[in-house]
Amino acid sequence: MTPERTPHDLLSEIRASLSEARTSIARTVNTTLVNTYWQVGKYIVEYEQRGEARAEYAKGLIDFLAKHLTKEFGGGFTATNLKYMRLFYKRFLIRHSLRDELTWTHYRTLLKVQNDDALAYYISECASENWSVRQL
Repeated sequence: MTPERTPHDLLSEIRASLSEARTSIARTVNTTLVNTYWQVGKYIVEYEQRGEARAEYAKGLIDFLAKHLTKEFGGGFTATNLKYMRLFYKRFLIRHSLRDELTWTHYRTLLKVQNDDALAYYISECASENWSVRQL
């Protein structure tokens, strides 16, 4: 015979379920944002290169995009953030190598790491140890 559940037991189960759902939703939203920002960076780089192996950075293009995207989608598309998206794509050319556990803020911070071995270490530690951006 199993002991009867109390209202507090039920409350605990519901809280756990809601908490798990919030975490799952946040991770899905974050993964979608990171992938979208990677794609925006790719569009910018491909436009700048126009089929060439290298291209000069076009400040006017970033300012143009920032003006129009900020007006339509809000402050996440400032010139500074678009430059980060561009750099993000160039630093992580293979989208499948991105880790779902890392946020856009993690990746923006990691863009400052120049050494590939150090970068791989920090990505691995952030993902496996669930580091916050502050811990990174």
